[in-house]
Amino acid sequence: MTGRPLRYRASQFAVELTVAVAIAIVLFPFVFILATSLKPPHQVAEPGVWWFEASFANWAAVLLHSDVPANILNSLIVSLATVAIALLVGCPAAYSFSRFKAGGPARFTILSASMMPPVILILPLFLVFYHLGLLDTLAGVVVAHLTLVMPVVTWFLIGFFDDVPRELEEQAMIDGCTQFQAFVRVILPTVRPGLAGAGVFGFVLSWNDLFYALILTGGESRTLPVAIAGFWTFRGIDMGKMAVAILLAVVPVLIVSFFIQKHLIRGLGGGAIKS
Repeated sequence: MTGRPLRYRASQFAVELTVAVAIAIVLFPFVFILATSLKPPHQVAEPGVWWFEASFANWAAVLLHSDVPANILNSLIVSLATVAIALLVGCPAAYSFSRFKAGGPARFTILSASMMPPVILILPLFLVFYHLGLLDTLAGVVVAHLTLVMPVVTWFLIGFFDDVPRELEEQAMIDGCTQFQAFVRVILPTVRPGLAGAGVFGFVLSWNDLFYALILTGGESRTLPVAIAGFWTFRGIDMGKMAVAILLAVVPVLIVSFFIQKHLIRGLGGGAIKS
């Protein structure tokens, strides 16, 4: 009788130990970057030093004496604009694919667009933007990011629209709604968790992009990933300032994910549409 509780406790301890080790592995890079950002400038190049007198010199240099705050604002504008346009266009597109029963090849075409390497598109985009005057502009970066985000958002939402019973919109149309009104008033609130998930995924894709932003921007239109890469100079890597910029890059994603996660839980817990 006592052997079974002991085995149960041992298995529980093993599970808890595994989870603790996994959490430690995940959090260690963030702890290391935070420690690096707080090191005095003369100790930044010593990764083995963990006991030091904290200094905010790196934070002051990045926040007060660099273009990083403006780069963060550029990244926010680009990411939010990209997600807004992708959802505005991707929702009707996904709904059409779902309701008009587009076959597998047509749906795969949407997904295959996101598989195309950005290096294939960068030269045509660069030439088009050059002639349109969109180089070194936030609008140009938004258009380039849409080639990444739009296919993924559309593909992501098709599955959510597939799960919505047709009877919901048919009932709304019987009550006097047009198909567009049924789509806006009935279908979109039902797939709200999908919209939130697609929005977060698109935001992260746009926020983290370096390739397009590095080639298409410069000067005042630089985004945060380009600014982070700028701390790697021919004289070496400015690790302290780069660590601060990396932490600043992580914070918006964590905030957005936190609030959207709560929204997803409310949406999924509010009631199922299928048994």
